[in-house]
Amino acid sequence: MPTPHPPTGASLDRWLGYLETLHPSAIDLGLDRVRQVAARLDLDTPAVRIVVGGTNGKGSTCAMLESILLAAGYRVGLYTSPHMMVFNERARVNGEIVDDARLVSQFEAVEAARQGVTLTYFEFSTLAILRLFAQSGLDVLVLEIGLGGRLDAVNIVDADCAIVTSVDIDHTDWLGTTREQIGLEKAHIFRPGRPAICSDPSPPQSLLDYAATIGADLWLFGRDFNYSGDRQQWAFAGRSQRRHAMSYPALRGANQLLNASAALAALESLRDRLTVPQQAVRLGLLQASLPGRFQILPGQPTVVLDVAHNPQAGAVLEKNLGNMGFHPYTHAVFGMLADKDIESVVGHLAPRVDHWYCASLPGPRGVAGEELAARVRAVLSRRADITEPVTVMGYASVEAAYRAARERSTPDDKIVVFGSFLTVAGVLGATGHPA
Repeated sequence: MPTPHPPTGASLDRWLGYLETLHPSAIDLGLDRVRQVAARLDLDTPAVRIVVGGTNGKGSTCAMLESILLAAGYRVGLYTSPHMMVFNERARVNGEIVDDARLVSQFEAVEAARQGVTLTYFEFSTLAILRLFAQSGLDVLVLEIGLGGRLDAVNIVDADCAIVTSVDIDHTDWLGTTREQIGLEKAHIFRPGRPAICSDPSPPQSLLDYAATIGADLWLFGRDFNYSGDRQQWAFAGRSQRRHAMSYPALRGANQLLNASAALAALESLRDRLTVPQQAVRLGLLQASLPGRFQILPGQPTVVLDVAHNPQAGAVLEKNLGNMGFHPYTHAVFGMLADKDIESVVGHLAPRVDHWYCASLPGPRGVAGEELAARVRAVLSRRADITEPVTVMGYASVEAAYRAARERSTPDDKIVVFGSFLTVAGVLGATGHPA
C-alpha cells in the first residue's frame, strides 16, 4: 500500500522520509517522468543557467562560481548534492542555506503536481528546488549534475552554459565502464550553439564528437583557456580575456586552479549577459568554501577531510598529501561504499598512509570495517614499494575509527579522513565542526 503523503505542516524530516518511499529504486535514470511533473510546475525563470557536471571537481567549481557571482552583486541560486550533514545544504539562495519551511512548501507543490508519477528522492527534491529558485527572483542559477548528465534530472534545465570538469571511471553500473562511454553521458548537458566548457586536460573523443555533432560552442582547456602561476599568484587566459595577479583560491588542492579556470571560462563565455569585474573574481575566489574538499580542521594533530571516492580523486588526494609539510606518521580514517573501486583508491593512497582505520558505513551500500580492512591488506600485500610496517584495523563506525586514530596519533602526526561523503560527515558530526 502506498505511503500516505505528509499532512499540511509536516516537518522537513517527515517529508524526506516520505520521499524515500516513493520509488522502489534510489536511482532510476531517465527524464520522461521528471519532465511530466515539471510541465505541471512553473519552473520558468529569466535567470542565466549554468549547469556543472563531471566526475570530480563539480562541487568546487560550483562553489567558486557562486562566490564570484555573489561578489559581483548578482542574486544567485546554488543547487548541489549530496549534502554533508543536513539536506538543506543542497539549496542556497544568495549564499544562505534555505530553511525548512521554504523547502516543505516546495515539496507540497511537487506532491500536488506529481499525480501518481513515481519520482526518486533526487528527482522529487530537484523539482522542488528548481521551483524554489524560479520563485526567488534570481539572476543566475548554478546547478550541479547529480550523476552522469544525459539522464540526470537536472538535465531538464536548458543550460545557457554547461561545464564538464573531468571524466573518469565512476558509477560504472549506470554510466559505462570506459572514459569514452562516461564522457558521452556527461557531454549531453551541452546545448547547440551555447558555451560548452571542458576543463579535463584529456577529454574523451566521444565528448568532442558529441559537441561537434550538436554544434555546441566548445571551450577546451589548453586550447581556449589556460592558467599560469608562481608561488605568490596566478593568472587566467581565455579566448579574449585575461585576468592577472590573482591570489590562489581559498579551496585547497592541486586541481583547484583547473576548477577555477573552468569557472572563469564560463563567465567569459557569458560576459554579454554577466559583467564580472576583476575585484569580484579576486574576492570570490578568496571567499569560496566547500566542506570535505581537502579541508583542514584547526588544531593538532592536523586533520584533513576529503570526500575522494574514486581513482581520479584518490590520485589527487595523494598528490595533495605529498605537498604538505612533514608529519612523522599519517593515520587514515577510511570508509567506502561497495559499488566504488576500493582497490584502486587504496592503491593511490598506500604510499602515504602508515596506519589504516577502516570504518563501517551505514546503509545497504556500506562496506563493513573488517571487510574493508581485509581488502586494504590485500592491496598492500601486492605492493613491493610498501616496506615499512603498516597497521590495518577495522571498526564498527566512522566515529569509532576516528576516536582510535586520535588516541594513537601524536600532535605532530596527520589524520586523513576520506573515501565517501558519509566518512567525512561522520567525522564532522563527531567533532562538532559545521559542514
